[in-house]
Amino acid sequence: MLVLGVVTVLAACTSTSKSTDDGAKVRTDLEPLERRFPALGPLSGAHWLGTALGTDSRVSVPGPTDVRVVGTAQLGTGTVAAITSAPQRIFQLEKPTQLPAELAEFVPKDARWVRSESFDLDMTGGTYSGAFYLDPGMDRVYFDTINPDISASSGP
Repeated sequence: MLVLGVVTVLAACTSTSKSTDDGAKVRTDLEPLERRFPALGPLSGAHWLGTALGTDSRVSVPGPTDVRVVGTAQLGTGTVAAITSAPQRIFQLEKPTQLPAELAEFVPKDARWVRSESFDLDMTGGTYSGAFYLDPGMDRVYFDTINPDISASSGP
């Protein structure tokens, strides 16, 4: 009688998640944001995260990874007023949702955020998803985007 052994192979049980849950580092560099959002003009005082989405503890098929770019930055004086005064855009009071815990200390508690779907579309060009919240009182932006393109007009 011949007995064949059965071998069981288990995949590693460690998470491959790259989400903010595992303590993503808050970034302050401006160049990646200015290349992706040139219509906002020069930025300063940025605090943001770039995190891979859709990864979990299961081994997945290799392929494109969606990246969430979310954060806040200071705009030039008067920039928000210039953006919100455009007659083709309707801005309404709206607070950002799904704020990552790592960014909470950098988002002003007393901000009066406004948002316009037409401005979001202008910013994304319809090529990626994104929401842009502006605070006219502090000339700040809070952005929450998925796969923001690098603008063709911003150079290589």
